[in-house]
Amino acid sequence: MSGLTAMARVLAAETGTRQAICTLRHLHVAARPIVLVPITLAGETNAPLAVLVGDDRDRPQLIVTNRPRVREERLRFAERLGAELLLPIANLARRTEVVPTTRRTTTVRRRAVEAPQIWVPNPAGVEFLRLLGRMTRFRSTVGQWAVAPSVPTLGIWATWFAEQSEFADSSVLVATTQALTAMWATGQSDLEDGNLAALMAWIDPPPGTSAADAAARAEDTIAFPPAGPATDPQFDAVVLEPALRDLDAAPDDQVRERVLARLASGLRDQMQPTWDRVWRAIDLLDAVPAAPHVAVRWERDRERFYAFADYLNTIGLPQARQDGAVRGARRLTDLEVRKSTFDAQRAYDDALVMAEYRLSGEAFRGIVVDADADRVVRPSSRRVRRPLITVTTRDPARLAPGDRELRDPQRPTQEAAVIDVESDGAQTRIRLELSGGLGSGTTGPAPSGSVPAVGDVVTYTRLKAGGYTHRGTFPNREDTPWTHGGPPAEYYVPTSHDAAEDWS
Repeated sequence: MSGLTAMARVLAAETGTRQAICTLRHLHVAARPIVLVPITLAGETNAPLAVLVGDDRDRPQLIVTNRPRVREERLRFAERLGAELLLPIANLARRTEVVPTTRRTTTVRRRAVEAPQIWVPNPAGVEFLRLLGRMTRFRSTVGQWAVAPSVPTLGIWATWFAEQSEFADSSVLVATTQALTAMWATGQSDLEDGNLAALMAWIDPPPGTSAADAAARAEDTIAFPPAGPATDPQFDAVVLEPALRDLDAAPDDQVRERVLARLASGLRDQMQPTWDRVWRAIDLLDAVPAAPHVAVRWERDRERFYAFADYLNTIGLPQARQDGAVRGARRLTDLEVRKSTFDAQRAYDDALVMAEYRLSGEAFRGIVVDADADRVVRPSSRRVRRPLITVTTRDPARLAPGDRELRDPQRPTQEAAVIDVESDGAQTRIRLELSGGLGSGTTGPAPSGSVPAVGDVVTYTRLKAGGYTHRGTFPNREDTPWTHGGPPAEYYVPTSHDAAEDWS
């Protein structure tokens, strides 16, 4: 937890109101998101009991597993869920556009006009999709344990969404509690923030009720059922277990239908409050202005979505059970690079986020007290423009002469190098040499606005909003060294072993 976030939590606890830790929203909110609220059977590993799913807040689709302890029924549940999710995904994948090319390349690329965005109540909902994908994407559509074609397809897509959620800059699968706590701080612990009811009580309390009182009321699991996917023990004892017991003992289909209707009614009552809170959270976040880089990141989500949909249409093999050494190394590098880039973009877009880096000495904000905009030097065989500016700051800047690649968010293509640093204890004077974004000539004045003027307020940081492009060099898959297990085996067609695999 950063210093500013900790301070915001203390202030929230003292005042009883939420505290913003960002001035802008750094998450894309789709015009038509899909909400998925899952519930699983207690005591079982990813035994799906029911989901509320859909993109219409007023008409959620309830899908219930008739007998959640029976594997065949779980697979039928996956088939019914696939009928709700795969159609909108396929419709979005069909609508594409050409990506504008740059002068560096003439290759024509495509992306989806819009990508799907799934909202789940909390990180456990993400894990639900990950396990659902793990247990369905290898199922065979022929043979003794054949399933409907939509079942492995759903598993492949569920795995893709779960994998994308691991990247900080992706918005295709969103855990609602994480999206809210990235925007606002509450006066309760991280564990309590994991309860969507308690978190929403702090962020959006009922009129005339303090956030602390609303959060205390949210601890009543009868009035505020938990967000799942685990069910509440009282619900299990009073509603769920009797219904499942009656279902197993039903003498005929007519009795079974009545018991199923009773079970579905109880499950809907348990899940509806969470469904409503997720949509309310989407509304609250959508009301916050989006940061400039949000649109750029969503474009890349759309490109990745189209690329994966194209892969499914052409190759269609499910993701491997586990990454090989080369793919694992590349994925780890991508996770780190995209996280660093996302952090930098947030700081460039949001002064409150940049303040975190100013506190740690990774950035500083100050006033320009001297500027030589027309300075020209000859570092090699030709003369180049290298303006000098002097900035005074009270921030604890951790800089030394020779430090390079500092950037001002107002001039992201321009770099600054530290010439010297002087401090008298109260403030620090930093002299910087600027390069880039200064035009091509060395005669006449520098382009207007390219050099900060005396009196301007500037911010400099080592963060790179344009991305950290160095990803290292990795061998080809078939060249995996023996020290890392050698080349991984080629993927095989699902077999009876895959079909017989236990869900746990």
